[in-house]
Amino acid sequence: MNKLIATLIAGLFATAALAQTPATAPAAPAAVKAEAKEAKTDAKATAKETKTAVKAEAKTAKVEADAKKDVAVAKADEKAEKADAHAKAHKTKAKAHAKAEKAEAAAAAPAPVVTK
Repeated sequence: MNKLIATLIAGLFATAALAQTPATAPAAPAAVKAEAKEAKTDAKATAKETKTAVKAEAKTAKVEADAKKDVAVAKADEKAEKADAHAKAHKTKAKAHAKAEKAEAAAAAPAPVVTK
């Protein structure tokens, strides 16, 4: 961006200098035209370089943003999987505890006496 501004300012100074050149000198207009053409070419080249640099920076920023998004999604998935595993473990422990209580209750209860 700074190169673009510098080129525009240089172009303004060049046109101001051209406007003050006396028109009576026959060799001056050709030299002035050549300088103006060169300044215009330089300005176009600088603008093109600046545009390319800006595009590259934008592309890099997009790639970084995508990478950060992927990391966030992976962390969220990991958190969900961990929560699922925790819930499953809790459920399994509850079943085992209930089974143990049932076994204790059955062992503590006296066996029914069968008479014939």
